[in-house]
Amino acid sequence: MKHGALGLILLLALTAAAPLAAVRIQLDPPGERAFILDRAGMLDAADASSIRVLCDKLLSEKATPIVVVTIESMARYGGEDLRIETFATLLFNQWAIGQEKVRNEYWNTGIMLLISRDDRAARIELGAGWGREQDALAQRIMDERIIPEFKQGRFSAGILAGVESLDRMARRLELPGQPGAPVSGTTTSGGGFLAGLAGLALCPLIVVIAIIGTVLRFIRGATGFGGWGGRRYGGWGGGFRSGGGFSSGGGFRSFGGGFSRGGGASGRW
Repeated sequence: MKHGALGLILLLALTAAAPLAAVRIQLDPPGERAFILDRAGMLDAADASSIRVLCDKLLSEKATPIVVVTIESMARYGGEDLRIETFATLLFNQWAIGQEKVRNEYWNTGIMLLISRDDRAARIELGAGWGREQDALAQRIMDERIIPEFKQGRFSAGILAGVESLDRMARRLELPGQPGAPVSGTTTSGGGFLAGLAGLALCPLIVVIAIIGTVLRFIRGATGFGGWGGRRYGGWGGGFRSGGGFSSGGGFRSFGGGFSRGGGASGRW
């Protein structure tokens, strides 16, 4: 009976996801350790250089890539009628950002910062290794560090501020303070609260993607989910803990099989 119910759920999920599975975002990833694809021309040269230095160091020390993507609009790249959450999840998984495993431990801590200029929408998409426990912190970064700059037309500064904060998040460090803003890791602003509610109502297609991905990875026996208890997030207590690191980052790549299940945060301006 249980197996029959599971089979029915999988069949319904596959059927519902069929149109989405055919969607391909028409964007190629930046080169390895390039970290930036600035199709919308929103970054100035100095900020782009600072971002690349920051991201290269983080990837070498924490096996965590941050990939920045700016586009003119989602429709231009095959994302007509898609929410930015769906577009970001599809692109993250299409590019396989991050590494599913590092030294035989489940990892998957890739991060993508996506900005769609003409849609006036931004998204922080997190690899599945983050779970959903960092969504509130990602929302705070979006609400406090990125969107305020965008509202003033300072797109390059907002992207740099976002990457700097995501770097600190990945290193388990406190975020820099903001005048008048709460210090806690959860946002209390009205915009953040509404964005949080919106996150609970993400497009059902993302849920379908998560169900299919989980089932298929269990079938392949390659999930590594057994470590999500004591060794959650790819070994936070090991080389990835605050203040720790790897002796060498030579083998870490920006694109190596990572995937997302829709965790992260969104914002509009």
